[in-house]
Amino acid sequence: MTDLSFSFPPAMVNWLEQRVAQGDYVDVGDYLRDLVRREQEEARETEWLREQIAEGLASGIIDKEPEDVIEEIIAERRARHG
Repeated sequence: MTDLSFSFPPAMVNWLEQRVAQGDYVDVGDYLRDLVRREQEEARETEWLREQIAEGLASGIIDKEPEDVIEEIIAERRARHG
């Protein structure tokens, strides 16, 4: 691992120390690593969602009501599986 050094204003240091004191983290570094991991996961989820939206938009728009589409899907499934 690489060591990094940061300067924080007193209010942030107080916040970091409070988070560690709550017992969820071993030390401030553990808390900061958790924040970065969560942000990385959020970024992956956001990218996946953007991809899904783009795929949906690229697939085109139909003029049918959602209920009709669902009924067609159910009917097709029943026809295939009896």
